[in-house]
Amino acid sequence: MTEFSWRTDALQLTFGHGDEAPVALRSLRAAGLDTAVVADDTVSRLDQPLVEISATGHGRFPGSFRHVDTVLGRALRYAAHTETTAEGFRELRIEQVEPGTGLRVTSVFRADAATAAFQTWTVVDLDPELTPVGGARPTSLTLDFVSTFATGAFLADTGRTVDEFDLLSGENDWVAESRWSTRPLREVGLARIDRDVQHHPPRSRCLVSNRGSWSTGERLPTGALLCRDADYALSWQVEHNGPWSYEVGETRHGAYLLLAGPTDQENQWSTVITPGRGFTSVPASVGISGGGVDAALAVLTDQRRAIRLPRAADAASPVIFNDYMNTLMGDPTTAKLLPLIDAAAAVGADYFCVDAGWYAEGHWWDTVGAWEPAASRFPNGITEVIDHIRARGMVAGLWLEPEVIGVHSPLARSLPDDAFFSRGGIRVAEHGRHHLDLRSPAARAHLDAVVDRLVSDYGVGFFKLDYNTMAGPGTDAAGLAPGDGLLGHNRALLDWLDAVQARHPHLLIENCASGAMRMDYAMMSRLHLQSTSDQQDPVMYAPIAAAAPASLLPEQAGNWAYPQAGMPPELFTFSLVNAILGRMYLSGYINQMSPAEVDLVAAAVTAQKTVVADIHTSHAVWPLGLPGWEEPWVALGLTAPEDSLRLSLWRRPGSADTVTVPLPAFAGREIEVLPFFPAQQHGWTWAWDAAAGLLTVTVTVPAPTARVLTLRPL
Repeated sequence: MTEFSWRTDALQLTFGHGDEAPVALRSLRAAGLDTAVVADDTVSRLDQPLVEISATGHGRFPGSFRHVDTVLGRALRYAAHTETTAEGFRELRIEQVEPGTGLRVTSVFRADAATAAFQTWTVVDLDPELTPVGGARPTSLTLDFVSTFATGAFLADTGRTVDEFDLLSGENDWVAESRWSTRPLREVGLARIDRDVQHHPPRSRCLVSNRGSWSTGERLPTGALLCRDADYALSWQVEHNGPWSYEVGETRHGAYLLLAGPTDQENQWSTVITPGRGFTSVPASVGISGGGVDAALAVLTDQRRAIRLPRAADAASPVIFNDYMNTLMGDPTTAKLLPLIDAAAAVGADYFCVDAGWYAEGHWWDTVGAWEPAASRFPNGITEVIDHIRARGMVAGLWLEPEVIGVHSPLARSLPDDAFFSRGGIRVAEHGRHHLDLRSPAARAHLDAVVDRLVSDYGVGFFKLDYNTMAGPGTDAAGLAPGDGLLGHNRALLDWLDAVQARHPHLLIENCASGAMRMDYAMMSRLHLQSTSDQQDPVMYAPIAAAAPASLLPEQAGNWAYPQAGMPPELFTFSLVNAILGRMYLSGYINQMSPAEVDLVAAAVTAQKTVVADIHTSHAVWPLGLPGWEEPWVALGLTAPEDSLRLSLWRRPGSADTVTVPLPAFAGREIEVLPFFPAQQHGWTWAWDAAAGLLTVTVTVPAPTARVLTLRPL
């Protein structure tokens, strides 16, 4: 077995390969992380090939539902590896070949030197020079699965078995986003069997995947393996705006983690490669850290900041008022908007977004696509509204759903057939909409014209980009498998977003997608903000807001605050607390509120602006754990300057009036606990046990009630 290592300032990866074995990632260690690597003769039995790849005529042995044990993956052999440094990133490229088919496979690793994580992907080419003597020149190969990353190093680096590991994973659904759980691997699909007696690898697995065009419509592409009795966690995110999967299972004497994009088995994906036309898998990021959820997600926070492309618009960090949630609900008019604009400006909002309906003459769901202001809604034109927004010192924004054309829109007839998703020559129609295919020059030209017109004619500085239609497995236009058509569109969408921002660098763009149905890091490495939910009940929103930084940077977590005139005072405060430790989307009829209610909204906006002043360097912590959906007490902390912590605490109905919050980072130190929002601690008291590192909070006002506190060492 031959080994080589790749090091950055923050991590070390060790690979092994042999004459009869493909390359395997044998060890993944963070700098300074004390992990117990088992002896080399044992490690060799645990090796999982770095790449798994299958094609028509080249499947698995033994056959199973799993995506490991591929014949081609096992047949790959090391060819070369190279290291380079460019644009502040270190890069490793490992080449393997399979002469029987002419495959040349390159695994790419890219890392910021200071971050204990890397981004990785797989490039597959067909090289006619690899044809064996006497063999025919390879002309094509139909791939039906390509892994982005695979390893069993989490066992090798800890000396543990799967019995000691838990899986952190997240479920997602409309208005029920970011529902996290931590469960032992033995409870999520890895059945214990006597592997030596069976003489074959186990067939069981834990598969977490997402289907269709909503990349987070059911599950979240972020996860972690947490070692229960060692200071170790392996975390990841698959960075794709379409289907993806991660899989955990056991091998004959080890285990594996595998990350991938769309597959034939789950997503109707396959693609044909030829000499000169290869395939590149979707990327993923993998991080290594000490044990526990907070540490596992903190390293992903660092990685998200490292790979994200900052835009000029990011520097502003504005408070955005949006007229939709629990307010106009898609029915804006000049008469309704003008008083809301005045009220939003008075409490300190920086942007004002006119949400859905601004283009609609009556019923609009299945007629969208032209994105022209509705004359009946704006008798003097929408410019009157936008000029009023600017006159009040705010930037104007509009809601836009670019990827769909209503089935009754004139554009459904005027755009060519190749502008739309189709199956068997028939246009896809879902929820009253056709889906644009952004590989089409006509579709892209239409959207470019819309965006450029709204920016140039109306001075729009913010777009809320929505995506409410789940278009299924994709499009088979041009004879492609539906999943390959969807992948092509997904990548074209990312290219389009990059081009829009290149033309309009000061344009702020929100990713919505029915709340958070496309909350992936292909999108969020490019866009500024993510609407974390369409949830309209502030009490149910609390766990969504608290869990959002598990999937996003804190500075991207757009949480709604929609207080209403006449709400019970504690519920009014609760609704505002939801948005403080993140990025505030303010809504509600502020123009109908009492002076005291308006003052409290203004205080929340001020608190939000204090938070965003340093949020770009903060990390989230969850002192009570990532919240369950029905959790009675919910907590989220954000680190702040001078070793302080801002802590949101929500007490929901049915909870005890006292909660004990572990804060191990402050253990052994005296701290000052101050109300951050609201400024008065009415009905809330607390006591600090420095020796135990425990904050005990007692509440005498009825639930629901919430506060944001500041904890500062003395």
